[in-house]
Amino acid sequence: MSSILLSSNTQWVLFSTMILGIAAGTIGCIAYWKRQNLMSDALAHAALPGVVIAFLLLGEKKLIVLIFGAAVSALIGALFIQMITSASRISEDSAMGMILSVFYGLGIMLLTIANRIESGNQSGLDNFIYGQAAAMVRSDVYTMVALAILVIFFIFLLFKEWKIYLFDPQFAKGIGLSIKGMDILYIALLVTTIVIGIQAVGVILIAALLIIPAVSARYWTKSFKTMLILSAMFGGIAGAVGTLISAIGSGLPTGPFIVVVAATFFIVSLVFGKERGLFIRYWQFRMQKKKFAETSVHLETRGVK
Repeated sequence: MSSILLSSNTQWVLFSTMILGIAAGTIGCIAYWKRQNLMSDALAHAALPGVVIAFLLLGEKKLIVLIFGAAVSALIGALFIQMITSASRISEDSAMGMILSVFYGLGIMLLTIANRIESGNQSGLDNFIYGQAAAMVRSDVYTMVALAILVIFFIFLLFKEWKIYLFDPQFAKGIGLSIKGMDILYIALLVTTIVIGIQAVGVILIAALLIIPAVSARYWTKSFKTMLILSAMFGGIAGAVGTLISAIGSGLPTGPFIVVVAATFFIVSLVFGKERGLFIRYWQFRMQKKKFAETSVHLETRGVK
């Protein structure tokens, strides 16, 4: 175990998944308040065909090219969702479900074809399904860290703009803030986070890393700023700890362990969260019940029925 932790490659991978978790936690907050959690899942699954097509065209596994292919595919998925909802009476959730299923099915079909060719069988493309951070090389880590930091930078740099955009769009229009421009930036950052995370977490579970930290943070605070920080913290810890467990297990998929750690934060938040936790709600109910009983006794002693 100590030899694994002392390995420079393992340390870099741990650092990269921690930064990825922070990026996912921050952009996940934006998705939470836009009520588009399913969008994360849809675009993650939509990215898979782009990964495989990029590999088939290039003939080798080069992460930056695969990321570009995944980004193009995910953006096409987002465009189709927009076209379906605007040109028909189909709800946004239904459109997301359709794109998720169709693109993922296409991706699995292409992956099967790729695995039948000699270079594809040894490429490790299957790691994009469930995630395998241990398979990342140093150049992959550098790419992930650089893009994740870029996402975090834009979220915190434009914090005031995000707050106005999410909670008061009419005021945003009044001060000249482009809602369409913010929409485009939001989708761009969401897609970037998804495509850099699919090798470490996998297309199936990257959505969980975007959703769970934000939902967990909501149980602790009403403040958007505090929620953003807590979500980033939960995501970063989940990314690092999940990757560490995966590395110790030697060859185990990373995504499931990251999600299990994130789910642990959610369970603790669900029970003990100081704003919406079950324990706090139960305690508040008991206090209200006690106060009501005391008021009733007081009124009865004064002869009031």
